[in-house]
Amino acid sequence: MLANKPIMGWNSWNTFSKDINEELIMEIADAMVEKGYKDAGYEYLIIDDCWALRERMDGKLTPNPELFPHGMKYVADYIHSKGLKFGMYSCAGVETCAGYPSSYGYEFEDAKQFAEWEVDYLKYDFCFFPPSANMKNAYLTMSMALRTCGRDIVFAACNWGTGDPSKWMRAIGAHTYRSTSDIFDNKKSFCDIFRSQVNNVGGNAPGCFNDMDMLTVGMYGEGQVGLGGCTYEEYLMQFAMWSFLGSPLIIGGDIRKIDGREKEILLNKNLISINQDDECRPPYVLEDYQNGIYKMMKFLDNGRFAFAVFNASDDVDWKDVVIYFDDFGIHSNTNKKLRITDAFTGEEVGIFTDRIRVTAKVSTFGVYFCELIN
Repeated sequence: MLANKPIMGWNSWNTFSKDINEELIMEIADAMVEKGYKDAGYEYLIIDDCWALRERMDGKLTPNPELFPHGMKYVADYIHSKGLKFGMYSCAGVETCAGYPSSYGYEFEDAKQFAEWEVDYLKYDFCFFPPSANMKNAYLTMSMALRTCGRDIVFAACNWGTGDPSKWMRAIGAHTYRSTSDIFDNKKSFCDIFRSQVNNVGGNAPGCFNDMDMLTVGMYGEGQVGLGGCTYEEYLMQFAMWSFLGSPLIIGGDIRKIDGREKEILLNKNLISINQDDECRPPYVLEDYQNGIYKMMKFLDNGRFAFAVFNASDDVDWKDVVIYFDDFGIHSNTNKKLRITDAFTGEEVGIFTDRIRVTAKVSTFGVYFCELIN
């Protein structure tokens, strides 16, 4: 099955926008392997918009020869030689978001072309879509084209939430779907996305996942979407949010330069294990405070579960949050205890009965593994 778990990889848009070329993509492929991202599960290298000529050649999408002199099959072969998978970009409208040729009316021809280039993933955007056209049918058409092109290609639908895609994208064959506007590199942006999607991921299951957009971890205000930047603690919370909600984990920063603590965030085994859990269950929201503090739990495989507290507010001064085990379905009269471990550090917090008090300051979070014991 394609996308049996949330996709993990890297995308060119957040940092590089139109400033992409063959050499850069090959350097990113090298970095994904050499810096441990491939071993951590990041396997898709995705070229976003701006890779093509401004006009089709003989009716076909054509890579810009100044940027990709050896063509896309050459790039795909290099990426595959590293044990990675190759992703590309097109759009459901008459032009891509940056004004390049798109796939409206050319779905089957373009899907065949992507298969010949040995593409493994297609991000399919929604710019310049004709008002008289049928959006659902447009995504269904590309889905059908990909499924009959002779190659397994992940269909990453991106329509920003138009027409409530959580209700139909899985049915038309999408493997992931974007239902948010573009992310920017600041706390307000990723918290707004989190708040908009926290109650919208109930349909996540093997084969189709709600995509909350590319991560900005480690960008610190640089690049195409680098507006303001975040602190280390905010990047840590962003990654924990995406992991807990079961979103694809698509890195948007320049991984050739990301290092130190920020690299440790992206490679954190425990948070990734929550995102990549075999059961792929969405979280259950225990309580959604109006001031932006969220409590939620998530069942994991092998009888385990995790819980999280996220402070998505701008409030610095807020009191400790009490988590009652009754809210996990563990009533006080059962005399059950929980062994609780910090999911980021791996350190055991202790054994608790009935409740635990969690302290989290502004821009921070808490994610914990729980083991039920007698």
